[in-house]
Amino acid sequence: MSAVILVIEDDLASLDLVSYLLGHKGYEVHRAENGKQGLQVVRSLQPAPDLILTDNQMPELNGYEFLEALRSEPALSHITVVAISAFSMRGDKQKILASGFDGYVSKPIDPEQFVSQVEYWLPAR
Repeated sequence: MSAVILVIEDDLASLDLVSYLLGHKGYEVHRAENGKQGLQVVRSLQPAPDLILTDNQMPELNGYEFLEALRSEPALSHITVVAISAFSMRGDKQKILASGFDGYVSKPIDPEQFVSQVEYWLPAR
């Protein structure tokens, strides 16, 4: 059984790229275009996803707000959540980790390295 990954990204080109790279490696990929939609998707998945990758700067519910909402739900709080960020401002990496994300992947996405970066956070199967 392959890992289930939820990707939350408002930039459709990035969402398509990440979904393609992960799907091509055999992972079951679910998609959402903002944090609000992401919460709806994660709540509907049974079993819960093994990993969530989320952009931080999104409309409706940004990555930080999404993480806070997810961590407040006991049935979902255990899910590994990794930020996808361009780190445009000084201190962004530290803010991401201090906010409770399990890790981060830098934008722009490097197709050669992306999947191996993501696999670091997947539970052993």
